[in-house]
Amino acid sequence: MAKQGYTGPLEQIDECCWRIPKDYKIGMQVDGQIFADERLMDHIRADQAPEQVANVAMLPGIQTASLAMPDIHWGYGFCIGGVCATDPDEGGVVSPGGVGYDINCGVRLVHTNLSLEDVQGKIESLTDRLFRKIPAGVGKSGPYRFEGEELKRILRRGVRFLEKKGLATATDLEHTEAGGCLAGAEPDSISDRAMARGVDQCGTLGAGNHFLEVQVVDEVFDKNAAQTMGLEKDLLCVMIHSGSRGLGYQVCDDSLKKFRNVPAKYGIELPDRQLACAPVHSNEGQEYLQAMRCAANYAWANRQLLMWQARQVFAEFFGRSWESLQMNLVYDVAHNIAKLEEHVVQRRRKTLCVHRKGATRAFPADHAEVPQRYRTIGQPVIIPGDMGTASWVLVGRPGSMDRAFGSTCHGAGRLMSRKAAIRHAQGRRIDRELAEQGVVVRCRNWKGLAEEQPAAYKDVNVVVDVVDRAGLAKEVVRLRPVGVVKG
Repeated sequence: MAKQGYTGPLEQIDECCWRIPKDYKIGMQVDGQIFADERLMDHIRADQAPEQVANVAMLPGIQTASLAMPDIHWGYGFCIGGVCATDPDEGGVVSPGGVGYDINCGVRLVHTNLSLEDVQGKIESLTDRLFRKIPAGVGKSGPYRFEGEELKRILRRGVRFLEKKGLATATDLEHTEAGGCLAGAEPDSISDRAMARGVDQCGTLGAGNHFLEVQVVDEVFDKNAAQTMGLEKDLLCVMIHSGSRGLGYQVCDDSLKKFRNVPAKYGIELPDRQLACAPVHSNEGQEYLQAMRCAANYAWANRQLLMWQARQVFAEFFGRSWESLQMNLVYDVAHNIAKLEEHVVQRRRKTLCVHRKGATRAFPADHAEVPQRYRTIGQPVIIPGDMGTASWVLVGRPGSMDRAFGSTCHGAGRLMSRKAAIRHAQGRRIDRELAEQGVVVRCRNWKGLAEEQPAAYKDVNVVVDVVDRAGLAKEVVRLRPVGVVKG
């Protein structure tokens, strides 16, 4: 996180939105807009992330505004929580920094028919079983290995390939964003090194902020939407947060190296070299999108296999099939992705390249891409918090389309850098502190818990309240963690 805070203009538009006027910096084509309220502004001003919002506003072909969600914090090129839509037909670009290193890092929620009462006295042993069975940690490999043509099929087809292997159901596909597969993925666009890193990591958690949590529905705010999703108070759920692992990291790293001199080739001047980009319609832009889609499809397959393993653990632990436990996927959303989508800009329908970096899709009711089951309520939106507080399920609202290209926040957002969090945790036992709050935590090392301690994050309840009041997404249920597995 940058040491010096933001000193530029921030003008309040309404109670949940602030503007960086486009005359702030030469080269800005549109305003910057940050969704936040007064409770969050001190933290936002203390960071340089608003400067990144202004810089993104200089990208060729950008539409309406450079946007940031209330979980905004400093990132590579784009801020985390950044949303940017460009028009390819107006010279619009795609930028790897607008997607990030962990391509399609995302989260999925699975419900069960178990209540909290059903697992009283069993949470610790259930968490231990999950910790032993679910591969988690840096470089960790799992029980699944895909090489050669099989790996290429995963990269092209994502979860659809796993369905053919009996590792996914038709409902799993239906309740995954984009059906668990972006069309136009081309494995020949990614390096041999990226391929090699993907061989044995599909079905693994990784480290950092990734997790598998056993959660309980703590409170219901919209009974109708909750019932439609199969959620009710005190119901046990499983939330999984992971991405494209080493394969996705390598795709991003390779792409950034290739893009180093591309802006100059197309006469694009940038305020920050981390915003390296290429026109969507260029060879470089198309090659990146083909490679990014491979990593995105890999990430969806990764979360599918993590869920499949969790289903197996629950079945063994409770002595019942996962089907009888009704361990059904509620939904899966991507956090770091660039997608071609149709949006209305100044009453004109356009196909735009929408970058969401640390931001979640939030399409409203009746949108064609919302699964039929949720068509009357809107797309489920899953917002994880930290290990010690809460996570949220919301539904997309029309305001997300009007104001944010169908987007909302993706989490609480960091307050501390990882180094600062480690310093803050010196001499403490984070696992014991969480145990005193009724949360069983299992982690591969102390450093991982220190980096992800609750104090390192903003209050997720405040962040979610902002997106609700801003009309981006509507609160449905709040969940609290009872068992946490981390790398």
